Amino acid sequence: MASAAVTELSQNPEQIFLDASELLLRYADNILRNPNEDKYKSIKIGNQAFSNRLLPVKGAVECLFEMGFQEEEAHLVFPKNASVEKLQKIRDLIAAERRQRTTANKSVPISQPLSASAQVQPREPETSFRALPFFNETPRQTPAQIFRPVTTLSEKSLLATLRTHFQDVLMYENTTLQQKALACIPTQELRKRADEKLSCATKLDSGATVNLEDFLLLELLRWFKQDFFQWVDSLPCNSCGEATQPSGSLPPSSEDLKWSAQRVENHICNKCYTSNRFPRYNHAEKLLETRRGRCGEWANCFTLCCRAMGFEARYVWCTTDHVWTEVYSTSQKRWLHCDPCENVCDKPLLYEIGWGKKLSYIFAFSKDEVVDVSWRYSCKHAELLTRRTKVREGLLRETINKLNAERKHFLPQNRKQELLERYIVELVEFISPKTPIPGELGGRTSGSIIWRVARGESGALAQVNTGCSFVATEKEKAAKLFHLKYNVVENHYIRVSNNDEIINDWEKGVWKMDSVVRKVEQDWKMVYIARTEGSSYAKVTWKFECGSVGLKIDNVSVRSSSQTFQTGNVRWHLNSNLVSIDLSGDQGTHSFPNFNGSTELILEAELSGGEGDVAWQHTQLFRQSLNDRQDYPMEIIITLQDI
Repeated sequence: MASAAVTELSQNPEQIFLDASELLLRYADNILRNPNEDKYKSIKIGNQAFSNRLLPVKGAVECLFEMGFQEEEAHLVFPKNASVEKLQKIRDLIAAERRQRTTANKSVPISQPLSASAQVQPREPETSFRALPFFNETPRQTPAQIFRPVTTLSEKSLLATLRTHFQDVLMYENTTLQQKALACIPTQELRKRADEKLSCATKLDSGATVNLEDFLLLELLRWFKQDFFQWVDSLPCNSCGEATQPSGSLPPSSEDLKWSAQRVENHICNKCYTSNRFPRYNHAEKLLETRRGRCGEWANCFTLCCRAMGFEARYVWCTTDHVWTEVYSTSQKRWLHCDPCENVCDKPLLYEIGWGKKLSYIFAFSKDEVVDVSWRYSCKHAELLTRRTKVREGLLRETINKLNAERKHFLPQNRKQELLERYIVELVEFISPKTPIPGELGGRTSGSIIWRVARGESGALAQVNTGCSFVATEKEKAAKLFHLKYNVVENHYIRVSNNDEIINDWEKGVWKMDSVVRKVEQDWKMVYIARTEGSSYAKVTWKFECGSVGLKIDNVSVRSSSQTFQTGNVRWHLNSNLVSIDLSGDQGTHSFPNFNGSTELILEAELSGGEGDVAWQHTQLFRQSLNDRQDYPMEIIITLQDI
């Protein structure tokens, strides 16, 4: 049996190989000798022996993966269902190579651990990504050796951008600016929603390692995308409100430059030919006011909001023209990819697999560090390496190390240690590229059920039961009537038959939903329920039940409205425990006497079809103008009788 990892391990200098192989054999032999002892099947990634003797050595961690170990938060774990035979084979290959070397040279010492200062860097071809951590306190080279002269324009440009972003992210630490951001965020509402969803989801997986902060992050993403920030392709005209077309650029004013808008787009109205200025602001404080832009503005403002909410956040820059945010999860002990433009969390392969981007360099910037995170966002490391031609890898690492050394000089020792432990976990993640599942956008497939459900990544489980089933109240029993209506502009239900009870938030009245959101278009002043961006199918259902209180249905009247564009398709269904019929999505109210005798009723809408990148927008429920607060596009009236 050949092993690429063992072959790579064997290429290390002899002392390095012998030391690493001794530890690898110890890990393997402990499992083989004690197959029922779980303590031997878990390796803490922050363990000193692991981080000093294996992590910097080429092929060492790969040998563990070939043995069957898997990454699980801050540990490498040998699963219960892993093949012991495979572990034995890799172990024997390492032992055979070790015997060959020790037999050839009896004088070679075998098992002295490497000290931190004696560690040997992995091989250094210009395409190697396994650099030593940036926390190395005692560089083994003089400054003259480390900082080789920059010789190309591409190197100068990329390294200058690193320094600029690393300085710019300090803006997010301004406490006054954070307070301004908090004033814009409905913190209590988001916490309440997060708490409700965590409570509901925990029923699926009570032992999960996610917490309220994880769900709060998802709610912050949702709010930022749906309620706060607007995407701008072209502006509506300031004079007449008609559509405009981008037409070159205009010189920035002194006010533009004050808010770091070096570039100002010119948008010409198609009707009145008025020139409309669109400054591309780079200052997060100004973006709290304008609340619009493209990915640069979105990531800039969202990262500030994350810091204002107390999350550890990093601004992420990709050289293929996109930016986003990473947030550290204290419960999951890892960095989570967050794209506010897409309302997407923890789907790092979105760009390479979902969008087809040809990635090369991706960097994350925080107040403490800059990290090359390219490997998190790719499952095609070999291809990615071939595109990293803008700067020599050694020079890139040295520049990053220098920037981090300058910043970490002011950090307390415990913070330095915390960053070191996190970075070791990241390195292990980078070494083991993930495999996307067909049909998905490439997010993680590991993690707890509730975390995957919350992000809509669990197939059938993604249809979350929100738990709302309308049951006839005492007043409705007495009146033999259930009457419910919904206004998408006000985003509330009125339970007319129960003293005009108001239920705020459309999700609070939903029984089940899958990939559905409420979308507000501030530029066109419209609001509706639609599929989540990127989804090909969605479903939402409302449920009424009366059998448990001694009633049955006599007659049903339903008003359900929807609008489609291009090849979009909306199918409405009305189901009971006795009858099932299809409905039209027009604005009219229709009566259905054939539900007589049923004890429950379910109204269901399925959304599919559409064309292109905005296919999700081609199926809309309850579309209304933001000025229309009187109409109720969904209405259910059920007359009841005693069983």
